[in-house]
Amino acid sequence: MMQAKISVEVFFDFICPWCLIGKRQLHAAIEKLKQTHPQIQVAIKWRGVQLLPSIPVDGIPFKAFYLQRLGTTTAVRMRQEQVRQAAKAVGVDIDFERIPRMPNTAKAHSLLSNALQLAAPSQYDLLLEGIFSAYFHHSENISDPAVLQKIATYCGYAEAPIKALLDEPNTPFISVNTGGKGVPYFVFDGAFALAGAQPAAMLYQALLEAFEAQGAEV
Repeated sequence: MMQAKISVEVFFDFICPWCLIGKRQLHAAIEKLKQTHPQIQVAIKWRGVQLLPSIPVDGIPFKAFYLQRLGTTTAVRMRQEQVRQAAKAVGVDIDFERIPRMPNTAKAHSLLSNALQLAAPSQYDLLLEGIFSAYFHHSENISDPAVLQKIATYCGYAEAPIKALLDEPNTPFISVNTGGKGVPYFVFDGAFALAGAQPAAMLYQALLEAFEAQGAEV
């Protein structure tokens, strides 16, 4: 059986719950693909997007941010409940009441974008999950280098190179632009894209279409 490879670029930000939901949906789609088309390998490339680059380095109060953004406490409650239900459907529990601050994500993106050269891809995914979890599940401030150091160490990274990355004031990180499409934003083989936290079934279909586009038979 001939092996095939599909690349998926995922544009995301750590503060976006739909990105965490989209990550779960994508992995569910890939698991289904493994069952139906085991000859296809999927390579995921995570592309950091800083949605709110103007937020101060130490972040801003979470509740105040959303109140200003949506206008009323009712609007905030309705939006958060919508997200909670979508997250619950993919096995993710998000408690917005426990999150104290909306962080600046530049440092977290810098860490992730440079971490791939320090360890195996499996550790990279652990780090990605760890940062998401620290923010949405443990209410930690992911703009704090000490928090990021703790996460990376827990994920098995050597302490010294991570500290060196975090100590750099301008660690290379390019915040990419999705052309107003927002995040999450999925690009398949550089050819076509899906915007938003799409259902696993739709992402699975997109993977098959990318496979077909390579001239292969499904």
